[in-house]
Amino acid sequence: MPKARTIFVCRSCGATQHRWAGKCPDCGEWDSLEESTFDASATKDPQRGSVVIEGKGGLEAPTAVPITEVSKLVGPSRRFPTGIGELDRVLGGDERSRGLVPASVVLVGGEPGIGKSTLLLQAAGAWAGAVRARTNKADWAGRVLYVSSEESAEQVRLRGARLGVAESDTLFVLADTNLARIMEQAKRVKPDVIVIDSIQMIYKADLDAAPGSISQLRRCASELVYLAKASGIAVVLVGHVTKDGQLAGPRLLEHLVDCVISFEGDRTNDARIVRAIKNRFGTTMELGIFEMTGQGLRELPGGASMAAMDSDGTPRRGAVVCPAMHGSRCVLIEIQALTATGFLGNAKRKSAGLDSSRMGMLIAVLEAHGGLRLADRDVYASSVGGLKIIEPASDLALLLAIAGAHYKRALEPTTIAIGEVGLGGELRSVSQLDQRLHESARLGYTHAIVPDIPGAKLPKIKGMQITPVKNVSRAIEMLS
Repeated sequence: MPKARTIFVCRSCGATQHRWAGKCPDCGEWDSLEESTFDASATKDPQRGSVVIEGKGGLEAPTAVPITEVSKLVGPSRRFPTGIGELDRVLGGDERSRGLVPASVVLVGGEPGIGKSTLLLQAAGAWAGAVRARTNKADWAGRVLYVSSEESAEQVRLRGARLGVAESDTLFVLADTNLARIMEQAKRVKPDVIVIDSIQMIYKADLDAAPGSISQLRRCASELVYLAKASGIAVVLVGHVTKDGQLAGPRLLEHLVDCVISFEGDRTNDARIVRAIKNRFGTTMELGIFEMTGQGLRELPGGASMAAMDSDGTPRRGAVVCPAMHGSRCVLIEIQALTATGFLGNAKRKSAGLDSSRMGMLIAVLEAHGGLRLADRDVYASSVGGLKIIEPASDLALLLAIAGAHYKRALEPTTIAIGEVGLGGELRSVSQLDQRLHESARLGYTHAIVPDIPGAKLPKIKGMQITPVKNVSRAIEMLS
C-alpha cells in the first residue's frame, strides 16, 4: 500500500508543489500554498468510482466520431427553462429556448445571506413543474434532486412552502454531505437536474482532508462534472466566497464548470443582481435584476431603471442618468459625482462602479476643453445600484456629473445623456442608440443629450426631445 504524502496546493491556480514556498512558482501569487495530503490509493479512475444512472445515457467509454455525426448521437439540443426570465437570460440561449443546458455544470457564488439558496430553490421548483402548474411560465418539467448540505430537509421544506414550491412530487430533497451517498440517491431518483447547496460541505470519505479543503473541492467537483458529462444530468453547485468577494477554493473549480454565475447585492438593500462571469453556452454581458421580498426573489424584467426616478422633481447637482447596455438589455443607471476641496498636487480621484482610469481622462478633458480647474479639487464618482459601467457610452454622463458638481448646476431629472468623449473634446457616436432612447422614453424620460454626428439621422421618439451636441463645452452649457 502506498503511503500518504504531504503536498502543497495553490488556492489560486491549483498547482501542486512538493514543498512550501512563500510565492507560488506557477502563478506568482504570494502566500497561496496550502498543505494537503495526497493518498495514491484513493486515486481511482472516475469512471469506475462513479455510479451509473440508468436511463440517463450510462457511463460508457467515449469514442471518437466525426463532428457531423455528433448531433445524431446526442439528439437535438434543448434547454431546461426555469420560468424565471431574469435567470434564464443570464444562463443563455435565444428567444425560443433559454435556460439550463443538459449535461452542464453551473457554479453559483455569492456572499452569505444574499439569497443563493432562495433563488435555486425557486428554480428547482420550476424545473420540477411547480411553477408551470401555477403560472404556465415554464414549458418543461422533470425530476430534480435538491441536495442540502447545510440545512435539514425540514428547513428546506419550510422555505419551499414559503416560496410556493413544496407541492411538487418530482422535487426530491436530500440532506447529506457524503458524495458516495449522494451518488447512490441520484441512482435511485434518476433526476434531470441536481442542485448541491453547497459544494464546500461535500466530502469524499476516502480522502484524509476536511470538507471545504482544496483536495476535497477538487475531487468532489471533478466527479460531479464527470457525472454530468457522462449521464446528461445538469448539475448546479453553490459556492462560498471569500472576504474579498472571490469564490472560495482553487481556481481550478471555475475552470472545471461550464458556467460561473455571480449573485451580487447588499443585504441591507432589496436589489439583487445576477451576472455570468463565465458561460460556455451564452454571453457574459447579460445580467438579471431581482428584488428580495418575503415570498422570495421577484424579477424586475424589461430593463428596469436603477436611477432615482422617485425624486420630488427638483434637479440634483452632480447626478446624471445614462442608459447603459448590458448584453441585450438596456438599464438606466444614475451616475453621481462630487467635488470637494483638496490639495494641489495631491488631489484624490475615487470611483465606485466606474473605470477610474477613464474618469481621470475625462477630468483632463474637462480642464483642457471645458475650462474647469480641478487640479486642487477632490473628485468622487459612483454608479447607483451597484452596477458596473465599463462602456464608453457613459462618458458624457460622467463628464456632466463632474461638471455639474463643480459648477453647482444640474440637468432636469427627466434628462439622459449618451455619448463617448474623445481626447479632443468631441463627442462620438455610440452603438444601439435607438434601443437606448426607446427604453428611456418607456421609463418616463423626456429629454436626451446625444452626440451630433454629421450625416447621421436622429431617431424620432414619441414624447422625447433629442438634443444633439458636438463637443464638451456645448454639453456643459446644457447644465442649468
